[in-house]
Amino acid sequence: MNDLIEELKELKEKRNAIILAHNYQVPELQDVADYVGDSLGLSYKAKETEKDVILFCGVHFIAETAKIINPTKKVILPDLAAGCSLSESCPPEKLKKFLDDNKDKNYYVIAYINCSAGVKALSDIICTSSNAVKVVENAPKNRNILFVPDQNLGAWVMGQTGRKMDLWQGVCYIHVEFTAKSIQKIRD
Repeated sequence: MNDLIEELKELKEKRNAIILAHNYQVPELQDVADYVGDSLGLSYKAKETEKDVILFCGVHFIAETAKIINPTKKVILPDLAAGCSLSESCPPEKLKKFLDDNKDKNYYVIAYINCSAGVKALSDIICTSSNAVKVVENAPKNRNILFVPDQNLGAWVMGQTGRKMDLWQGVCYIHVEFTAKSIQKIRD
């Protein structure tokens, strides 16, 4: 294992790379990463880097965000199968069809950052979980809001703001699977 770590460090220096790892990654990856954090923190670190290569140990939408904010840098996603059920619950082609079919609603589309670049491109504004309330409060009052892809975050934001929104029926399966009731059942 130590040989692999040394080889990775040498390769990182040779390629002028930074290693960014999501905080859900295994400790072995976190140990070799230059920065470990959540989606937003990783995006900031990707934006701040002066390195030529960004090695992203995370999911597609995070790597896409790094590429969007660093168009001249090489972004590498080691596991091309690294997906996210929340992001995948709102494919851009389905969102586009929905928006085309509902043009009369004149939607102001607010997308939670945990979505694909294709969904971001169809949106009016992107939010994070920490600024979603503020984004919704500042949305145009004369437009209907469509909140994508996270219906749970959208419902919570509606409760906080009192602003009616249509919610895309997307979820992260982990957040649906682990409820207070299921956790209590595990404890019992």
